[in-house]
Amino acid sequence: MKKILLLLAMGLLFAGSVSAQQYYYGPRRVHRRVVERRRDDDFYRIKVGLTGGLNIANTVSSNYANYSTGTIAGFNAGLYLDVPLIYPLSFEPEILYSQKGYTANDPDGHFSSRQNFIDVPLLAKFHLAPGFNFLIGPQLSFLTSTTNTYSTGFDTGSQDHYNYSGANTFLDGVIGVSFDLNRNVELRARYTIDFNATDPYGYTYVPEYRNQVWQVGLGINFQ
Repeated sequence: MKKILLLLAMGLLFAGSVSAQQYYYGPRRVHRRVVERRRDDDFYRIKVGLTGGLNIANTVSSNYANYSTGTIAGFNAGLYLDVPLIYPLSFEPEILYSQKGYTANDPDGHFSSRQNFIDVPLLAKFHLAPGFNFLIGPQLSFLTSTTNTYSTGFDTGSQDHYNYSGANTFLDGVIGVSFDLNRNVELRARYTIDFNATDPYGYTYVPEYRNQVWQVGLGINFQ
């Protein structure tokens, strides 16, 4: 009788062990397949979204090391499209309204230049890890208007405003990262810089320079 009870106990333990393994490991394998399938479905779906954020803009002087400028804050806002190509690469074109410019101080006072652009980034987006993306590519920038403000020693509070009609187009470079906060919201951080100078005929007081901008913001996609 003891042998029979011992064999029954061992059989129950074995059955319980097999049942536990099926409970713990089986659902995990199914869940993993479901997660991978959802991840693939998310990647191969074209996404359209809105984006907006903060610009911290300044300049890089090409010829005059003594000419220094300060940053100016602005904003960017627009639309983007995320087109999957082949995992992990997708193509992300955008169209943005973007404020750039700079500030400067000299013995005569304070000066600020606010420049309004339509930017068209054409970016390669690499999905390097779950929730983490790397972006790089060119950008076309179309200057639409400039407002120069003079104060403290100049004509205090005076402004000059200029409108442009397509004659001021620049080629930029963009590099950045994004973090997927959830399926519909991403946190973005980027750096952009002009490849060509804004004024090829610059002089000592306002030399030729290139815009550079640090950007941080959010993207919201509707998929």
